[in-house]
Amino acid sequence: MPLPTGVRTAALKTTKALKTPSNHSFDHPDGRESLDRRNSSERKPSVAVMDLFRKDHGKDKRNSLSMGVGRSQSPAKSSPRNSPRLAPSKPAKMAIDMESPPLVFYGSTTQSSGALMSGSILLTVTDPEITLQSLEMHLYARMTFKRPVHKDCPACTTKDSTIFSWHFLTEPNKFHNGIHTFPFSYLLPGHVPATAHNHLGRIDYVLEANAVTSLSETIPVSRPLIVQRALQPTGDKTSVRIFPPTNLSVRVVHPSVIHPIGEFPVQMTLTGVIDNSLKNIERRWRIRRLNWKLEERSKIISAACPKHASKIGGEGKGILHEDVRTLASDDVKSGWKTDFGLEGGSIDFEWSTAIPPNAELCCDVVSPTGLEVSHKLHLEIIVAEEQTAGVGKDRAAPTGSARVLRMEFKLLLTERSGMGISWDEEMPPMYEDVPNSPPGYIRVDDFEGDLGEDEELERMRH
Repeated sequence: MPLPTGVRTAALKTTKALKTPSNHSFDHPDGRESLDRRNSSERKPSVAVMDLFRKDHGKDKRNSLSMGVGRSQSPAKSSPRNSPRLAPSKPAKMAIDMESPPLVFYGSTTQSSGALMSGSILLTVTDPEITLQSLEMHLYARMTFKRPVHKDCPACTTKDSTIFSWHFLTEPNKFHNGIHTFPFSYLLPGHVPATAHNHLGRIDYVLEANAVTSLSETIPVSRPLIVQRALQPTGDKTSVRIFPPTNLSVRVVHPSVIHPIGEFPVQMTLTGVIDNSLKNIERRWRIRRLNWKLEERSKIISAACPKHASKIGGEGKGILHEDVRTLASDDVKSGWKTDFGLEGGSIDFEWSTAIPPNAELCCDVVSPTGLEVSHKLHLEIIVAEEQTAGVGKDRAAPTGSARVLRMEFKLLLTERSGMGISWDEEMPPMYEDVPNSPPGYIRVDDFEGDLGEDEELERMRH
């Protein structure tokens, strides 16, 4: 770094003044003494130069500090890191408070009477007084496609359908500081699909409210709603499968509905395992292995927005996506009971099936927006044939013949109903449902005279 001109001149003059006596250093008898003086004379100019540089550098440093202080005092030149911007406070804030129990549809889409929803909007005014031009709330059914026609298009990814709207203010109103309540209620129809979260899409319900002040400030608030559907069990379901050309038949008993949490039993009976069509020869089947798995099948139709409808051939068309996932499975090699003493023989087996808690499953749903989710139980039984001859039928030899028996059964996965009942069964009767009043009583004239005392009453008194 070049030094200022004044510093250089002073350093040169000092060096010349100190070098003059060093020419007579040989006059001293001791060479070390002359060497020490020469070293000391060489260090002095460097000290002087550094002192001058420090003085000048100190002035520059003080000047830079003073300039920095001047910049920090001016608000126009302040750094954004040292003075963060604060968001302007709203004159009021809102919240949605739900008062109704969880929204549950009891029964199928054709049987459910819906779910009653009630709550209130809490408007907390922080300013002394505000004027609201409007206060509205909308209930949306939001469909989200995880495989949209155009990935970066919000209109292709999310589609909102307005179910109901509330308009709380018909004209501008003033509200003072404090909390103000706006109640609301709505009967959610029972034919709409329940909330569903799947790998292909989502169905959500959202309450969104907006208040507009006289200064055109918007105060928004939103709250998601969880809508469930609970199907009542109707007893176990029995299914029979026949496998020609053999005499084998499988009878399976399983619940009519299953739930995401908990176990459910499955019973299987295999009959027709013995064939006595040949004389003195008995052929029979034995189970070698049984596999079962619970599958979730999903499909969705991704619709395009008007802007990207040309990619799929025009408006009103979509792309079909399908997905199959295995929620639970097991491979069983023992545990069944074989009885060859009965006519035709039989093999019985019973096991419990459970869905893992970490399985991201979705209850059965059929939505008009294109999302369908269903569940099926798949069974695969491997049987091997063996043959006995003569009197000793306890010893059987395998024939080398085997078969694979495949079956599938549809299961309804639904939420548990618990102790809840439908809203129309717990509310008081409507006016038109009240029967006629009881018949009027015959008019009784006032009685005049003395009444005889009751003997029992008289006895109790004494």
